[in-house]
Amino acid sequence: QVQLEESGGGLVQAGGSLRLSCAASGNFYSINSMGWYRQAPGKQRELVALLPTGGTQNYADSVKGRFTISRDNGKNTVYLHMDSLRPEDTAVYYCNVVVAKNFGRGYGNYWGQGTQVTVSS
Repeated sequence: QVQLEESGGGLVQAGGSLRLSCAASGNFYSINSMGWYRQAPGKQRELVALLPTGGTQNYADSVKGRFTISRDNGKNTVYLHMDSLRPEDTAVYYCNVVVAKNFGRGYGNYWGQGTQVTVSS
């Protein structure tokens, strides 16, 4: 089983910055990818940023140039640094981690509990 601990959400004014973090722990062989999704009220959950192990960052068009995803592989932690925040960025942000399970038992897809980001105009 994998546990994800998120932190860093909050209330910020438009134009401000926030940093989210998500630490993965538990019993798994390796991490395949780490990323962030968000869900605004009345909308579907959408990809914000994704960083596969050994790969390159992928971003939603709406956040390109403003958000940066990074990882500390030694700490199994992923970060999302958000600059120039806009009211439309308001949502619950979810960490997502895909791991390779031990003993060749396939892959597991895990979600954090979500952290609220609210951007006031």
